[in-house]
Amino acid sequence: MNLRKNNDTYLKNKMKKQIIITFFCLMPIFILQAQTADKYRRSSLYSILIKHPEKLFCPEIVEVFNSIPVPDKFNDHNLAIRMVNAYVPPHLEKSKELQKQSIEIFLSQNDIGRRMIAKWFNRDKNFGSFDMNLVAQRGLYDASVLDIQIADKTVRGRAMLADAGEELIGNTYVIVNDIRYVDKAEESYMANVFGSYSKAVTSKNVADFEVNITSYLYRLDWTDEIANIFYNNYWFDKNSVNLNRKTAFDNDSKTFTITYFGSQTVVSSGKTTMRGINTKADAETIKREMIKKVCTRAIDAAIVQLQRTYDEFKVKTPLISTEPIKAYIGRKEGVSEESKFEVLEKNEDKNGRTFYKRVGIIQPIKGKIWDNRYLALEEGFEGAGFGATEFIKISGDNFFTGMLIREMK
Repeated sequence: MNLRKNNDTYLKNKMKKQIIITFFCLMPIFILQAQTADKYRRSSLYSILIKHPEKLFCPEIVEVFNSIPVPDKFNDHNLAIRMVNAYVPPHLEKSKELQKQSIEIFLSQNDIGRRMIAKWFNRDKNFGSFDMNLVAQRGLYDASVLDIQIADKTVRGRAMLADAGEELIGNTYVIVNDIRYVDKAEESYMANVFGSYSKAVTSKNVADFEVNITSYLYRLDWTDEIANIFYNNYWFDKNSVNLNRKTAFDNDSKTFTITYFGSQTVVSSGKTTMRGINTKADAETIKREMIKKVCTRAIDAAIVQLQRTYDEFKVKTPLISTEPIKAYIGRKEGVSEESKFEVLEKNEDKNGRTFYKRVGIIQPIKGKIWDNRYLALEEGFEGAGFGATEFIKISGDNFFTGMLIREMK
């Protein structure tokens, strides 16, 4: 009996150990899946405002623009220069072509392309050296493996650098936003709307208040030729400071260029209300919150239109679950019942370079679309509390958490 009890105890303990060992072996997989949903290769965005100092509410527009974060589906690639004065004469300011020309003069004169490359490679302001830390971080690489001296000698290293160029640096965008209010009855009308708030009118809906935004989209050029010039002529790290290369990079105003894609104009809804705004605050705070609300939603709407027009600008976002199928994407990104998304599986070719293969198609479920627009929760919109959008499978199989989805035309 004692022997039998000992054997039973031994077997129970052994089973417990096996369960514990199995749990800890599987735990990294669970953690990896959870992390994958949050970590993926986003495109990068640099956002600029065209300001009109002569226009009503210019200071307020500038203030709220600085407080609007880069959309969470992009990496923040903003530079120190966030504002540019409008150079087009007021009587010609409706000309998109003239505005485009003035933008491109600004981008060229300020060497924006070169500055964006400097940010990508974490350039030291004093010595001019570069490193791969940001590239590694955004590309989910090991920074030490991406070291140029090592990568230049291995097939896998060159493949990783190619990946970084094509999928990261080559997907860096500049969006220049020309925001202005629609004056329906000149400045006196706007003064009535915002200029003399009293406690008696702070709760009044601001009907017919509109903002007009034209967003101009550009992409940083990063080709094999440009990459070779950078690595061969300008690259050096902190352990091998080269002042000649530093000076050469500083003086290069031709290699690092930016290509124009197109523009979209959006007029915000004239039915913007005070819902979601703290109407008990002082007049200046109410004004600022309303301007931020209108501008944020207008910028989001312009980005959606640009993404639908230009496939290269479309964002990918990961599945956060598969039973049910969900993703952190919603009304802010233009998702509707008619939207369709391809599900992409990440693969590597024989040289170790990344490519994505479609493995299925999903569609948002009516009534289960997340309203993630700015202040949607505060306004009490349907779906604002969902936290994610739920999808139904149209085709494909074997989806798993972390797979990326991209909207289809």
